Amino acid sequence: MSCGDCFFIILHCADQDYLKFVRDANEFPSIEFYDYIVVGGGTVGCPLATTLSTNHSVLLLERGSSPRERPEVLLQENLINNILEADDKDSPAQPFTSEDGVPNVRGRILGGGTMINFGFYSRADPYFYTNSGIEWDMKLVNESYKWVEETIVSKPIVGTWQSSVKEALLQVGNGPDNGFTFDHIIGTKIGGSTFDGNGRRHGAVELLNKALSNNIQVAIHATVERVIFSTNSRAVSAVGVIYSDSKGKLHQAMLKPKGEVILSAGTLGSPQILLLSGVGPVPYLSSLKIPIVKHHPSVGQFLVDNPRFNVNIAPSLEVQGSEVSIVGITEDHYIEAVSGSYPFNSPVSVILFPNPSPPVNFTVLSVIHKLARPLSLGSLSLASSTNVTATPKVRFNYLSNPTDLAKCVLGTKNLDKVMSSQVMEKYKFPGLNDTKEFKFVGRSLPNDKADDAAFETYCRKMLTTMYHYHGGCVVGKVVDPHFSVTGIGALRIVDGSTFNSSPGTNPQATLMMLGRYVGLRILEERESS
Repeated sequence: MSCGDCFFIILHCADQDYLKFVRDANEFPSIEFYDYIVVGGGTVGCPLATTLSTNHSVLLLERGSSPRERPEVLLQENLINNILEADDKDSPAQPFTSEDGVPNVRGRILGGGTMINFGFYSRADPYFYTNSGIEWDMKLVNESYKWVEETIVSKPIVGTWQSSVKEALLQVGNGPDNGFTFDHIIGTKIGGSTFDGNGRRHGAVELLNKALSNNIQVAIHATVERVIFSTNSRAVSAVGVIYSDSKGKLHQAMLKPKGEVILSAGTLGSPQILLLSGVGPVPYLSSLKIPIVKHHPSVGQFLVDNPRFNVNIAPSLEVQGSEVSIVGITEDHYIEAVSGSYPFNSPVSVILFPNPSPPVNFTVLSVIHKLARPLSLGSLSLASSTNVTATPKVRFNYLSNPTDLAKCVLGTKNLDKVMSSQVMEKYKFPGLNDTKEFKFVGRSLPNDKADDAAFETYCRKMLTTMYHYHGGCVVGKVVDPHFSVTGIGALRIVDGSTFNSSPGTNPQATLMMLGRYVGLRILEERESS
């Protein structure tokens, strides 16, 4: 059976009823009216649009393709390739490099980041709710989580490497053992997964199956150029959006009375669209000759990326690839693990193999720690004042706050303890004088465990991203506690750009919950008005 045949079977065995209301943007009329226009068919946009479709007409606009066109995203075995094959054209993962020089990606497919991530599912931490600036209805929060979980979340199969890291975490004091739970609890646990036991992904896109199909339309390859605002009154209000299709033709999606435009385009996309639409700091917009709609000095500010720091080793025994399924949770950092086969590209392969050479892959085992609630703040600016397809310039200013560096040292020392545990001995190779040692891939851990300067160097040299960035349209600065853009009517932002901290170990659970939660609150507001 060919790989294409496998994709065909996966697509047709999957629950993909949503495909009946998904169409290419070039099939849509030049102008059409809706109750709600949701910009961004990603982690938040899919559950949000689904919920709003219960009683109202909804248009969901996604700039990328659908899993029908890119079925490779549905296979767990393609996890690494989804990132490695990111390009500037139409790949589901779109690459960008921050101004800090750290490579990163953003989702560009219906389902967003849930279609290209490692599938780990864990609810938000208590700090997130308490400090978010939002008065949460926790009963509705829990109901919204469950609505997501009953559809796309499974208990993962914990493989050899994941089991070893879990045991190591407990051996060195990262307890208690909290077993299998979705909740964020100090200690070590098995979390949920959006991959099932057959290695097939279930992303946010499948939440569209719950939509009322007569009330929803989804346009793919639909790139929103800007929000349209009313100009016939003193109060500024959104009235629609302009979007382009894959052929470059412009379309207008307009609001019916009492309707709203909702930006769910993510940490990069939502502030970018606001700026291009004339909502942002007046001096900055004026310098780019963008017509001013509303002065909003904090648009594009307060960006944060939770940095990741790895310990990578080559195994001394055969180990299967695995997505994240366990996590050690502390107040300052989170420890996770992955394993996989990576392409090997170096001058050595050119010498050993003829050109064109066969693909050369090697297995790497990684233990990762991610900072909890980093304090270093960054910002976003436009790469182009006219071209929305140009990814914005982003600088996260990693470790610029000394507290973050101190937290990294603590986390890396915890990693060192994990690697020094008894359970990790089996992954070592024979060394000199009857010793055993790890074969590190990249930088090895510092030898002197008391040398904080060496651990600080390790942090700076090994810093990369966990792809969990947030901010740019933060609650209390750009949007109010109901996610409405302050000073502008009929415009909300509902996504991670509104967060002032990353929710727990991994944000996808909370983002999908947020789409459902805010959708229900909007319906309540409209019914009571």
